[in-house]
Order: sequence, then C-alpha cells, then structure tokens
Amino acid sequence: MTKHTLLLMFGLTLSLLLTACGGAPDDQPELGTVSGVVTMDGKPLPNANVRFYPEAGRASAAKTDDSGTYELVYIRDEMGAIPGKHSVKISTLDEANDPFGDQGSETVPEKYNKKTTLEATVEPGENTINFDLESK
Repeated sequence: MTKHTLLLMFGLTLSLLLTACGGAPDDQPELGTVSGVVTMDGKPLPNANVRFYPEAGRASAAKTDDSGTYELVYIRDEMGAIPGKHSVKISTLDEANDPFGDQGSETVPEKYNKKTTLEATVEPGENTINFDLESK
C-alpha cells in the first residue's frame, strides 16, 4: 500500500468513528418533553433552578426565565425527562455551581427543595407541569 492509501484509510476510519460519537447514545431512554411555569404566591418565579429526579436514572434540569417558564434538559441538547414518577426540587440557589453557598439566601421554602414534597409524573410525549409555590 502506498502512503496516500494508508492516509486515506486512516482518514475514513477516523471520520466514521467521530460520526458515531455525535448522535444520541444507544442506551438513552425514551424521553417525555416537560415544560411549565413556576410561580410563588401567584407571581412568576424567575431564575429558579428546577430539577426532576426520577426513581431510577439521570435527573433533568432547567432554569426559569423572567416569566417563570422552564423547559427541562436531560443531557446536553436532549430535551425532556425519563417517563415515570419524579421528585422535584425548586431553588433560587444553584448548589451544583456554588457548593459553598456564596450566592445569598434562598427565597424558596425548604419544602420545595432540601425537604421537597413536590412530585410529578412524566408521560411519554409532551408534558406541561406547572408549580404554584407558597412562600409561607
């Protein structure tokens, strides 16, 4: 084989390997898309972290916008959550990015985050799940 043939074969092999790494993993579960609005005392809750924890598998997360609207992300560009029952935590602090608690004080009661009582069921397909929180 010539040097050019070897380089061509190497290039084709490399491009096939890279192409195979770009898509969704074969073991990724079916997801249900989840969006909704989070309010506290009837007003939109902006910049809140919303996390859905399934009974088994990877959690999904989102951040609310100025109108309290969120849309869950499973991983990278994959939107949604694993179908089934989830424990839900909503917080104005982002503990994953600030483990030392330097962000200020939490405005959402513990019953919605550290000691959450929130639950939601995700179905295959589209899901709209709203949360109406109370500050007291």
